[in-house]
Amino acid sequence: MSAGVAAFLGGARSRLLPASVTLRFFAAAALFHLLAWLALAAGAAQWLSFGGGLGWPLAALHLVTLGVLGMTALGAGAQLLPVATLQPAPGWRLLGSLWWLYTAGVLALAWGMGMARPPWVAVGGSAVAIALFAWGVLMLRNLRGARGMPGVVAHGWAALAALVLVLASAASLAGTWLGWPVPGRALALGVHLVFAPYGFMALLVLGLSFILVPMFALSDAPAERDQLVSCGFAVLALTLGGLAAIGIAPGLLWLAALAAGAIAVAVHLRLMRTALRTGLRRELRRSFALVKIGWAGLVASLALALALVLEVPLPRLQSWFGVALIVGWLLSFLLGMLQRILPFLAALHAGGTGRRAPTPSSLTHERALAVHFGCHLAALAGLALALLADSVVLATAAALIGAAGAAAFCWFTATVLRRLHGSRA
Repeated sequence: MSAGVAAFLGGARSRLLPASVTLRFFAAAALFHLLAWLALAAGAAQWLSFGGGLGWPLAALHLVTLGVLGMTALGAGAQLLPVATLQPAPGWRLLGSLWWLYTAGVLALAWGMGMARPPWVAVGGSAVAIALFAWGVLMLRNLRGARGMPGVVAHGWAALAALVLVLASAASLAGTWLGWPVPGRALALGVHLVFAPYGFMALLVLGLSFILVPMFALSDAPAERDQLVSCGFAVLALTLGGLAAIGIAPGLLWLAALAAGAIAVAVHLRLMRTALRTGLRRELRRSFALVKIGWAGLVASLALALALVLEVPLPRLQSWFGVALIVGWLLSFLLGMLQRILPFLAALHAGGTGRRAPTPSSLTHERALAVHFGCHLAALAGLALALLADSVVLATAAALIGAAGAAAFCWFTATVLRRLHGSRA
């Protein structure tokens, strides 16, 4: 085991949040994963011709972005950033309260979007915004005293800056649904579409990858200088994309943003490839197959974004972009990581004074993960076929297969929690 991994494990054990706090974020993410596929199945006909506005496709999108990705980011960030910064973990009682507020807010927001009820959207969106803002303040306090891992810390700072723009643009968009005279809806939408998936979510994913991938592969962490180079190009890409989104030289700046983003991704993936190639653990199985699918989805999303900028006349190009970005990249990557993080954290919590810690593999459920893996790939392929054939039947079938896989992932999550409880008892 490398010195970096050993140091990380020691830091993780000394800064563990209570299991009831951290693991509830990941359990909720698994449930929202199931709800997202069911919402997409309910709005499959709308999704094929979706051009924006309230409805079940929008609800499904936010159940993934806020419910799965956001919930995982909040839990992982609260647990892992203190390890990276060598700071105390944030107050667990406040985090527990934020979980309740955030969970209720996502449910109300998704219901309001699916049923086209703007007051529910306003109530749910307000709760989500308050929870995210409070979480951001906790992380800000943690990052201010950072003493380690400057590459991860830089990604954390950039993610928090992007979160501010995401919350501001989301508030503007919610106001238009309520009929308020909010100017610049198109600008707010452009900013939101840039800084939500590629800003807040992506920067946290890329930054925490410098902890998680070497840890699970048992390799040395990438050089800090290379991490900062990747972060710098990512921030440059977001800055240029944000300026293009508000109408400043869009023809030129979109291309420049994509070029900077491509460099950031190339550097990041080179570092990840080196970590996997030099790691002591080579058999990472289905979890890292999903991670690699996620990386492929990230590259594909940039290629499709370029096609959108160049106005390539391909049918349903925006839908292809959305599938590659949300399902192909972010969802695949996080589900792959989550099936490693859950048993790993559970094993850390299960070990204690006078108790021998169980191995993560003894807490997991391989059959459930195998079912989820097959269903996830089938659902992703089914969505692609539905777009090609313009078929509501295929879209509905893909969503239902995805829901079956999500149910299997819930089964896996419940098994980890049950075995953790049994080992501690």
